[in-house]
Amino acid sequence: MNVPTLRTLDLNLLKVFDVVMYERSLTRAAHQLALTQPAVSNALRRLREALGDDLLVRQGRTLEPTARAQELWPAVRSALQQLQASLLPAVFTPASANTTFVLTMADATAAELMPGLLAVMTREAPGVSMRVLPLTTRDPRRLLDDGEADLAIGYFPTVSPDLTARALAGDPVSFKHHRLFEGDYVCVMRKGHPLAVRPLTLERYCAARHLLVSFSGRAFGFIDGALAALGRSRRVVLTVNQFFIAGKVVASSDLLTVLPRHFLKVTGIAEQLVVRELPFATARIQVDALWHLRQDSDSGHAWLRAQVAELATREMAS
Repeated sequence: MNVPTLRTLDLNLLKVFDVVMYERSLTRAAHQLALTQPAVSNALRRLREALGDDLLVRQGRTLEPTARAQELWPAVRSALQQLQASLLPAVFTPASANTTFVLTMADATAAELMPGLLAVMTREAPGVSMRVLPLTTRDPRRLLDDGEADLAIGYFPTVSPDLTARALAGDPVSFKHHRLFEGDYVCVMRKGHPLAVRPLTLERYCAARHLLVSFSGRAFGFIDGALAALGRSRRVVLTVNQFFIAGKVVASSDLLTVLPRHFLKVTGIAEQLVVRELPFATARIQVDALWHLRQDSDSGHAWLRAQVAELATREMAS
């Protein structure tokens, strides 16, 4: 088999490959590319022949990538995105822009920022759209690296130290971040809860039944880590992946939960809840904006980051 080179390989095939990998469906990829399904299928066949690999194999209704495809896709997607960025106008003009930004954040952060961000978009950039993906990890670098999101906003406790350590060691760093605000967590319970009229001691806290907000689904969070350092533990009887759900459940049960203090004002049910300081020390929340280095100089992305930073400052001051 001849090894493909840029001289012999039709680069249009890589665009088809990128979209098929993202959609995992020939039908959806054809719609995205404005091609017929046979045309997409033919392009994929040519790329398979050129690379000597099946790339994607049908399993039921979806296409599953081979190991070679998984290895190849990040490089292909990054190269296509950089090429696309270089072809875009150098200056982003909000009033005439027609693009879509994809953000990923937790529901608590979205509730804080999205109303204001939407107002800015409507007023200054009416042709711009936004998509918000649920944040399911404390380390969203893979999402950004794969191009699934343009900007991640949240509490990423291991990311910032890792980026700083890499930079100090002289290693290449592919991501940048900006601190938006700091906050803390508080214990929340329903009005009328037996603990609402008594001091919340460590003993009473550990003896209660708890609800945990976990993006990953694991029934062990940073609160459990803080308790373990004290030689204590709590009983988590329910795990959910959204702060709004946690607030609603706690408001109608005897469970305790831990929520960001800044989130309480936008829950819509604050009057149904009692807030208590945690009876042990925890690290403060550091909410960052995180993005891939390839988008750092993009003027549209820079405009988006500036709006998010301004809104975060304004919301935390209110």
